[in-house]
Amino acid sequence: MSPAREVAREPAEAAAPGAGEHGRPGGVHGRMATDGAGPGQDADAETLARAAWSALVEPGDPVAGALVGVYGAGPALRWARLAASRGVDAAFLEVDPESRPDVLEPLRRRLARAVGRWEPRFAALDPRRDVERLARSGGTLLHPGSDAWPESLADLGHAAPLCLWVRGNSDLDALTSRSVALVGSRAATAYGQRVATDLAEGLASRDVGIVSGGAYGIDAAAHRGALAVDGRTVVLLAGGVDRPYPQGNARLVESALEVGGAAVSESPPGAAPLRSRFLQRNRLIAALGSATVVVEAAWRSGALSTAHHAAALLRPLGAVPGPVTSVASAGCHRLLREGAAVCVTDTAEVLELLAPSGEDLAPERDASARPGDGLDERTRHVLDVLPRRGAASHEELARRAGLSVAEARSAAGVLGLLGIAERTATGWARARPALSGPVARPAGLDHEGRADDQRREHDGQLRDQ
Repeated sequence: MSPAREVAREPAEAAAPGAGEHGRPGGVHGRMATDGAGPGQDADAETLARAAWSALVEPGDPVAGALVGVYGAGPALRWARLAASRGVDAAFLEVDPESRPDVLEPLRRRLARAVGRWEPRFAALDPRRDVERLARSGGTLLHPGSDAWPESLADLGHAAPLCLWVRGNSDLDALTSRSVALVGSRAATAYGQRVATDLAEGLASRDVGIVSGGAYGIDAAAHRGALAVDGRTVVLLAGGVDRPYPQGNARLVESALEVGGAAVSESPPGAAPLRSRFLQRNRLIAALGSATVVVEAAWRSGALSTAHHAAALLRPLGAVPGPVTSVASAGCHRLLREGAAVCVTDTAEVLELLAPSGEDLAPERDASARPGDGLDERTRHVLDVLPRRGAASHEELARRAGLSVAEARSAAGVLGLLGIAERTATGWARARPALSGPVARPAGLDHEGRADDQRREHDGQLRDQ
C-alpha cells in the first residue's frame, strides 16, 4: 500500500466505529467533545477523517454525506477506500458484515459511481498535511462535533459540508446566529453597490452579521459596508482559504479578519476556485444567513442560485427593486414577480424580514401632508373651488361646488378655522401661504371637520328648508 493510502487509513481506523451521523456518538443527537483543530493543536482522528473527506469529494456531495451520516467520518473513509480497491460489495461485507443500512441500499448505484469519482484522489490524499498548512496560517478546522459549528448547516441534510476550513474568528455559530446574506451580481451598477453598502452598514451597526462571497460587485460592497462600522462579516470562498478569489479582493478579506470576521471554505488549503465550487458555495451562503437579500442581479445571475437555495431552506428572502429599464435588476424583478422574494428597500425592511413574524416591523412611511387631508367630502369640494386670486361669495362657492348655500357656508367656515381659507371683504379665498405641515384639527370640530356652532347652524338651516 502506498504511503498516501496509509495516511488515508490512519484517520479511518482511529475514528470511533460506533459514530453516528456527522461522527457524533449515538446518532444525530450525540455530540463529540472534540472542537476541531486550531493553531497549536494536534488534529484528532475525527478532524483528520473530515479533512480527508474534504479533499476527497467535491463540495455538496450528498452520497458522501449519506455515507458519513451512517458510519461516521472515519469508518466511512475506510469503506470508500475498500470500495475503490475491492468493490462496493466487499466494502459492505468488511465494514458492515451483518447488514447493509437501509439508507444506503437505495444509493447502491450512486455509491458505485461516487467511488469511481473519488478513487483518483486517494493517491494524493494527505489530511495531516492540509491541517498543518491551515494551522500555519492561523486557521481552524471545524466539523459538526465542534462547539463553534453553525447548527443552521444541518438544514442542508446530506449536502451539508463535512468540515469547514476557517481563518479569522472561528466561532461561526456566534458570527452567523443573527446574520443576513447580501448577494448580487459581480457586474454591479453604481446604484447596486450603493444600496449594498448602505444596507450592510445599517445592518452591521445593529449587530447583524453580513455573509457574502467576497466577489467583485455587490459582494465586495456588502463586506465594505460592514467594515465601515467595524461590523462582523463572513467571506465564503470557493477555493482554499489561503487563496482568496478574486485576488483583487485579497486585502478586503484580510480587513474582514482584522475586525473579528472570518474567511470560510469547505475545500482544503490550496484548492482552486472552480466554477462548480462557486455554485456549491452559494448553498452555504444561504444556509449561514438567517435571511438572504438579493441586492442587484441580472436575469441569469449566479446570485439567483443563492436565492433559490434560501427559498428551498425556508429562509426569508428579500430582493431590492431597481429601474425597470435596468437589465442589472431583471433577476430581482423576476424574484418579486414570481412571489419568491419580498420587496426590501432599506435597513428597517431587512430587519423586519429577519425578525420573527410581527416583530421589529418597519416604521410606516408618513406621506407629506397636504391642505385638505382629513376633510369630509363637502369641505373638500369647497376647497377645490376656492379661488387663488380674488374671492368668492357663499353663493358662488355653492354653485361651483354643486352644494347648497348653507353647505358651502359651513364648509368655508371649517376651512377658515383650519387656516386653509380666509374671509375677505368680498368673500372667501385661499389663505396664503398654504400650510405645509400636517393639518391639525382644532378643538371643537366634529368628526366631519365642522365647528360645533357651525354644525348646529347648518343643521337648523336644513330643518328650515
